[in-house]
Amino acid sequence: MAEPTPRRHEPRLRPAPLLFEPAEAAGDPEHFFDLESIDDPGALLTRATELTVAFRAAADRAVEFQAMAAAQLADPRRFDRLTPADIAERAEWTEDYAKKMVEFGRDLLRGDAESRGHLDPL
Repeated sequence: MAEPTPRRHEPRLRPAPLLFEPAEAAGDPEHFFDLESIDDPGALLTRATELTVAFRAAADRAVEFQAMAAAQLADPRRFDRLTPADIAERAEWTEDYAKKMVEFGRDLLRGDAESRGHLDPL
């Protein structure tokens, strides 16, 4: 289970950088961020752990941006606002999840995310 994203008043940890792979390496199903070339199990565990933390941090940030975008799209002040059903269809979510993401996004936009304890919309 992923750990929650740090609260706004806590400094974010800097995960290992996610480096983009060359197109020819990405086409090889056995190739993954050069992990297959690491022979030392200790070094492999360290690098794989760094990548895991980086992917989790990236996923957490992406979810925050999804939520803020959903809240902005659902803003009743917009003449072209979307319903939760419209947002769900666009994002390939259920309507209930879209409603939760809109509320989560509103909290983030207001700066109230700290009061929720963590940044998971569920």
